Amino acid sequence: MAASQLSTAQQLESIWKLGGLTPKQLAREVIHRVYEDNLLGRASELAYSFVLAIFPGMLFLLSLLGFFASHAVTLRESLLGYFADFLPPAAYQIFAHTLDEVAKNASGDKITLGLFLSLWFAAGGMTSMISTLNEAYHVHDNRSFLKVRAIAVGLTTVISFLTLSALVLVMIGSHLAEMLGELLNLRHAIVLAWQFLHWPLAAFFLVLAFSLIYYYAPDLKEQHWYWITPGSLVGVLLWLAASGLLRGYLHFFNNYSRTYGSLGAVIILLLWLYVTALAFLIGGEINAIIEQAAAERGHPEAKAAGQKAA
Repeated sequence: MAASQLSTAQQLESIWKLGGLTPKQLAREVIHRVYEDNLLGRASELAYSFVLAIFPGMLFLLSLLGFFASHAVTLRESLLGYFADFLPPAAYQIFAHTLDEVAKNASGDKITLGLFLSLWFAAGGMTSMISTLNEAYHVHDNRSFLKVRAIAVGLTTVISFLTLSALVLVMIGSHLAEMLGELLNLRHAIVLAWQFLHWPLAAFFLVLAFSLIYYYAPDLKEQHWYWITPGSLVGVLLWLAASGLLRGYLHFFNNYSRTYGSLGAVIILLLWLYVTALAFLIGGEINAIIEQAAAERGHPEAKAAGQKAA
């Protein structure tokens, strides 16, 4: 990545001024790109890749929890608790049940080999995300298969450790909140406050994960690192809102079992993965649109559509 000649303030000003677009213009362009770049179809492709990658990815993550021996069960419960909060109940049941089956079968001598195989297959979902982000920037990926796969494996590993770090911080924060509460005789109030405060912390790690993928995944020669981008922020907010709406809809109008029978829970899980993929793709498109708009307005370090370097 080439070093920027602009100050951090100048870089931030460009991206958060939306490349010179108004929010209304940006929204209109996003809607146009959803159809022009076939995001609805690409979200289906990405959701299919997620199906193949999610259980190997979770198995890899659960294997990492083993390094925390005495706290492994607590961390596992916290991780599954977050999925229970966002997944529709029927989808969570099939997710948790399948994960238990996979985890039980990955014991003994299978662990070491299974760890690497899980990481390799989980990276398949990341490879699909790399491909879709290249489409958002309208660039052709000239990197070799091995390089793309190495980036995918690296991103999968980093995000797994990022997730693990978030879980550990939440666990430590819970213990500290209880200790501080007992010290100040305000245990209930402080623990309750922490239960609310840990959600912004989890959201930050999620936005950071999106930002990492948006930064390293596309085949672009000149990128600027931002902890939070408009695309990562909107992508996460869209995902949270869509997950909540899906849970609400299924709570009041859950007729999938009547239509699909025993496959109803599987269909709901696929629908949630589709919503996740679409939110991720829209976030990537937003970042691409902002950069391309900035290039059209003469920004010295912005890239037009199809350009890998300014």
